[in-house]
Amino acid sequence: MRQKKNIKWKGMPRIVGMYLFLLVLAVIVIYPILWIIFSSFNGVQTMFSSTLIPKVFSWNNYRDLFAEGSDYKLWFFNSMKISLWTMVLQVILVCFTAYAFSRFNFSFKKVGLLSFMVLQILPVTSAMIAFYALGVLLGLVQKYPHQYLIAIYVGTAIPANTYLVKGYFDNIPKELDEAAYIDGAGKFTTFFRVVMPLALPILAVQALWAFMTPLQDFIMAKLIIRDPKDMTLAVGLQTWISGGAGNSGAPSEFTKFAAGSLLIAVPIALLFIFLQRYLVSGLTAGSTKG
Repeated sequence: MRQKKNIKWKGMPRIVGMYLFLLVLAVIVIYPILWIIFSSFNGVQTMFSSTLIPKVFSWNNYRDLFAEGSDYKLWFFNSMKISLWTMVLQVILVCFTAYAFSRFNFSFKKVGLLSFMVLQILPVTSAMIAFYALGVLLGLVQKYPHQYLIAIYVGTAIPANTYLVKGYFDNIPKELDEAAYIDGAGKFTTFFRVVMPLALPILAVQALWAFMTPLQDFIMAKLIIRDPKDMTLAVGLQTWISGGAGNSGAPSEFTKFAAGSLLIAVPIALLFIFLQRYLVSGLTAGSTKG
């Protein structure tokens, strides 16, 4: 008994150290979030506050977002449009690409998979100048910035996500496809009525990631968008603390910036709740096979 107690006490420093490390990480993550939340209710419009909890609570920052003359509603609409189209197109294209690599044999299949593996290693930021130059050359930056952004978000997501979804399709027995063929179903019917219902978990994960990407992106949107009316939320909100787009700028707009940035989480949360029943199994699936 004494030996067992000694072994238990010997492991205590390691356990205490692990919990202290996790506690520090939790504080590092949670504190900025709390600071933004409380700043959005701060009645004194200042970037810095002597206390975490503001002395004057106010809803004025949220009311100002939707007041007459505010561009927030336009930025919100632009972001929702880009996010929804990105989500729909990315899920469709990734599904077809992954299904083709998973179920069919064709020339240069291994070369295509190898190319996707190489492309997913390269960061999107490394091609920013190329995207901008190509967009200017084709006139897309000047005339169709939203459509061009959607094409960039969808195209850059295909390589990595194809690997993920292909791994999930590989785990769906091919005997189900063969049984559908015997019953007279074609390839498209088999894909939509047999494989797709079984792949809903991984598709839910893809949809959530695709929807979040435009809402989180600032650098690419800032590079492509030129007209203030075409700004997304990330780009538009940044002008409130930098003095751009005709705003008074600087710290006086920070509390409104905090309120606007918090509202970005609302559509993401709603989509998460809607897809929640599929996400748990989808996040743990998709390991690629050879």
